[in-house]
Amino acid sequence: MTHPRAIPTRHFLAVLAACAAFTGAARADVLDDVRTRGTVKCGVTLAAPGFSAEDNTGKRQGFDVDLCKAIAAAALGDATKIQLVPMDLKTAFAGLPTGAVDVLTHRFTWTQSRDVSGLKFAKVMFYDGQGFAVTTKSKANKLADLNNATICTAQGSTSELIVADYFRAHNLKYKIVTFASQEQAWDAFVGKRCDAAINDRSGLAARLAALPNRDEFKVLSETVSNEPIGPIVAQGQPRWESVVRFTLNALVAAEEQGITQANVEEQQRNSKSPDAQRLLGTTGDFGTKMGLSNDWAFQAIKAVGNYGEIWDRNVGPKTPLRLERGRNALVANGGVMMAIPVR
Repeated sequence: MTHPRAIPTRHFLAVLAACAAFTGAARADVLDDVRTRGTVKCGVTLAAPGFSAEDNTGKRQGFDVDLCKAIAAAALGDATKIQLVPMDLKTAFAGLPTGAVDVLTHRFTWTQSRDVSGLKFAKVMFYDGQGFAVTTKSKANKLADLNNATICTAQGSTSELIVADYFRAHNLKYKIVTFASQEQAWDAFVGKRCDAAINDRSGLAARLAALPNRDEFKVLSETVSNEPIGPIVAQGQPRWESVVRFTLNALVAAEEQGITQANVEEQQRNSKSPDAQRLLGTTGDFGTKMGLSNDWAFQAIKAVGNYGEIWDRNVGPKTPLRLERGRNALVANGGVMMAIPVR
């Protein structure tokens, strides 16, 4: 989303792998660490409305924050037991294997390079794609119009690679201007130092929503990549990876089954559905198999609601981001989002 999803250099990959190998031995079990500490430390984006940004009271709200709360509710039975750590790209990727955070609910793209270099993606939480923002006064109405354009992005990001691949494949010329962070790249674009900025479409929506003059900018209609995004844990932590994966999965399963934050208690008491009974812990021992209480999913849903509720509250059509579900709709509604069966 709002931060670049960098493919690190070979040197950084080697360092990251070494850190993972070292901390894998030093940090025996993240779930045990979380319980001993009594909090879940989540790496979140620095400032992205709808995902992780401070409200008027200085409190962080957003999609990434809600997922962190859900994980804490599942692991500790208390959604308030979280520590939010705003991180940029380098600190996020380097900090995860060292234990600076337990999970990145931060929105980074799932790529092969990252998945085999000390980072493990638990499950897709958001299907996104990269797009380009321009000013409304720009003569660019489609990507072909960006021939010879100057484009702002973050150094080393997947966005930088996507620009190179797309423009080369379509015989377009461009000049890339890179910055240390996506925030700096966006500020440069808004300051008219570039003709266009590239980011995930949801990231562009978040940044536009924060502008007082948002009507002076637009996003071109084309999407130039697939960006599956999800929470990340350190490699070598299968139990914690399962906790993160199936917490997110429970939120999707709840939406599939019509279980909401408002009715979850009634559903746990009275539902005759075998699926709901397993999900909410009234039958089976699916929680204890992960080292949790059997009402782990109940606690997560009670804390933040189901996936659809999280979407609508933070990024949906009635929010400043105005995002439709699109590919993130449930399969039953024409999208690709589905839950792994709890059985």
